[in-house]
Amino acid sequence: MVKVELRLSVRDLVPADLEHCGWSGSEQHLAGVARQLERARLGEVDYLAVCPPTGIPVAKGGVDYRAEEGAGTLWQLAVHPALQSCGIGTLLVAAAERRIRERGLWRAELGVEECNPRARALYERLGYVAFDRRPDSWDETAPDGSSRRYETVCTLMRKHLS
Repeated sequence: MVKVELRLSVRDLVPADLEHCGWSGSEQHLAGVARQLERARLGEVDYLAVCPPTGIPVAKGGVDYRAEEGAGTLWQLAVHPALQSCGIGTLLVAAAERRIRERGLWRAELGVEECNPRARALYERLGYVAFDRRPDSWDETAPDGSSRRYETVCTLMRKHLS
């Protein structure tokens, strides 16, 4: 086994990054991320990128300050599939929590799909506690161009930040 260490930094995601984020979702998803970057410019959200020295994102995610009163809501968290379980998600969440505290807020919330136990285990390890569940859905475009409605159930989790 070869051990490889990556030097990673966290910065704001910028529009030019989106061409390198195809691993995180469909073109429709990336168009939605582009719209969220406009909200970031307005200060309503933070959208972060985790990058090696090349500057190309290997993880991304947002913090919405308008979704829940008094909290930063983490959403659209994604790590490049080839780099999952390497601690990058932990780094991304920690950076998001720092941004939340910098806004003077002391609570982070997120929703995790119930069909994603690995992500839920990460959030629990990081101190998030389930407090509710709710259905969620969105439209997706398949590779063949057809559209479908994706429906899921999310466990809502929160963490009080110190």
